[in-house]
Amino acid sequence: MNRQTTPNDMTTAATPMGTHHGYMPGFGNDFETEALDGALPQGMNSPQKCNYGLYGEQLSGTAFTAPSHQNERTWCYRIRPSVKHSHRYEKITLPYWKTAPHIPQDVTSLGQYRWDPIPHSEQKMTWLTGMRTMTTAGDVNTQIGMASHIYLVTDSMVDSYFYSADSEMLIVPQEGRLRFCTELGVINLAPQEIAIIPRGLVYRVEVLEGPARGFVCENYGQKFELPARGPIGANCMANRRDFKTPVAAFEDRETPSTVTIKWCGQFHETRIGHSPLDVVAWHGNYCPVKYDLTTYCPVGAVLFDHPDPSIFTVLTAPSGVEGTANIDFVLFRERWMVAENTFRPPWYHKNVMSELMGNIYGQYDAKPKGFIPGGMSLHNMMLPHGPDKNAFEGASNAELTAQKLDNTMSFMFETRFPQHLTEFAAKEAPLQDDYIDCWQSLEKKFDGTPGKK
Repeated sequence: MNRQTTPNDMTTAATPMGTHHGYMPGFGNDFETEALDGALPQGMNSPQKCNYGLYGEQLSGTAFTAPSHQNERTWCYRIRPSVKHSHRYEKITLPYWKTAPHIPQDVTSLGQYRWDPIPHSEQKMTWLTGMRTMTTAGDVNTQIGMASHIYLVTDSMVDSYFYSADSEMLIVPQEGRLRFCTELGVINLAPQEIAIIPRGLVYRVEVLEGPARGFVCENYGQKFELPARGPIGANCMANRRDFKTPVAAFEDRETPSTVTIKWCGQFHETRIGHSPLDVVAWHGNYCPVKYDLTTYCPVGAVLFDHPDPSIFTVLTAPSGVEGTANIDFVLFRERWMVAENTFRPPWYHKNVMSELMGNIYGQYDAKPKGFIPGGMSLHNMMLPHGPDKNAFEGASNAELTAQKLDNTMSFMFETRFPQHLTEFAAKEAPLQDDYIDCWQSLEKKFDGTPGKK
């Protein structure tokens, strides 16, 4: 168990949240942290009276009766119970943020698709108004599946807060820097990092360096966890110590504020007279986390054959089918290629999983041209895909010495469900109409000659 107390100028009404903060290492740990000495009860969860006149409240991320190794909950000691952060609700519209099931009748999702980066505009956009849904999969009402989004953020949320009752959110920045001021502490986030914001956690997003652009995987299903390493053993891939959870931080501000809630794909707004980020101390294992992607240690073949891309899984969200994920988050970063007598890039294939990729920076080895940093591609379930001609010819004829695959960081949101394009993805986003043609120049090489390669 980690315990950390931090001096905090987030405790006053005169200063903004986030000036001083720190992190605790670990993933799935049971943490405890307090922003004021003695705010955290010891030896019990719910004393008759909490120090500082705080209220004790539990935030549950799983059912009470979930198995102990999966059970997640956090006890919060806060200035007001969260029922004071909720009032009468008014439905609002965020027209570009879609939720599954969302299957537009005039959009074709069957195909291999690729997009240039979604461009910034002159319009001012916050975390809420700048979200653009690209694909949806599954059904939020039965808590399976996901949605993929692009965010375009120019302005901070001011006296405005948000939480999703539908999903946890995996955030992958590509450009700019953001600050997530949450009920449980502060996360600063930059490209080459990711963050996970749990379902039900209230937060505000501020722009540290803008404009900001990035990718979001909205997970309707079971929470992300580290993949089972199996024969790989205890080390490499993503290590628990490299995940960072924020220490306690709080605001005590009396100011008119709005809280927006996403619930079953609909958005509702309520108005309150104070900041809801008022948790002075907390303990538990249901909490936000960030991770530096440059600490991911790839594992690969050291003799022959390219392994399945699942070897690069950072996080997985299980489904009810063993070994078949609701979502896998897969990372393709710099690494050495050493396999002999082997076609080294990803091979041609069809897959029961749907693969949505994003480029954070650099060049992806199977698509040397056209897959631009900030861009995305979609290869839906059971649709063939693989290297273009230049990648195929280059890899087929390369001298197979040890090669450093450098200046590259791409990722994949992979799901067992078909991903349906939104109207925005099909009609407004910069779709590369000629992407499907990248395989047209592949040549027939077969002539029936024995032993020909």
